[in-house]
Amino acid sequence: MNIDFNKNSDGLVPAIVQDANTKKVLMLGYMNEEAFLKTNETKKITFYSRSKRRLWTKGEESGNFLDLVNMKLDCDNDTLLIQVNPVGPVCHKGTDTCWAEKNEVDFGFLTTLEGIIESRKKLSHTEPELRKDNESSYVVSLFDEGINKIAQKVGEEAIETVIEAKDDNDELFLNESADLLFHYLILLKAKGFQLKDVVKVLQERH
Repeated sequence: MNIDFNKNSDGLVPAIVQDANTKKVLMLGYMNEEAFLKTNETKKITFYSRSKRRLWTKGEESGNFLDLVNMKLDCDNDTLLIQVNPVGPVCHKGTDTCWAEKNEVDFGFLTTLEGIIESRKKLSHTEPELRKDNESSYVVSLFDEGINKIAQKVGEEAIETVIEAKDDNDELFLNESADLLFHYLILLKAKGFQLKDVVKVLQERH
């Protein structure tokens, strides 16, 4: 790895730390050549501390080490992307990341959609007469009807998706696929699970 430690006068390069599994950015540190070599030797992420003016292994006091998985160098050879398995919280303030985010898998819009479905599930436990006018929705009605109705809808959408897969109308196929995925997310939530639980099973099989 041809890292350009001489680009800056201090001999340091930024080291972006990312969880190898969730892909969340955990923190930013700096490495000189000595820190880089020690990291490769010990497989524990070691930085150069600009405040302490010495090498600093993350977790040397707290025990919250960052176990090295992989390192990548950017196109200018002056920034590292380091993938790790964190042992405990990363930030000294006790949070998962230095941006106070939870270190959880994020599936983008699907995660947002799961959050919306979760809020609708909570509404379904509210007595109908206590709900506001804008708190009535299709998803709430499905949760109101229970697991049998939700499972039935997943079955119906699966059949419709299969039917459209055998035709040549891509728009209809994609729409039915979206309906199937949407109702499957509702079924997962009704059973107390999330998409990440299914992904975990797939990862274990892989």
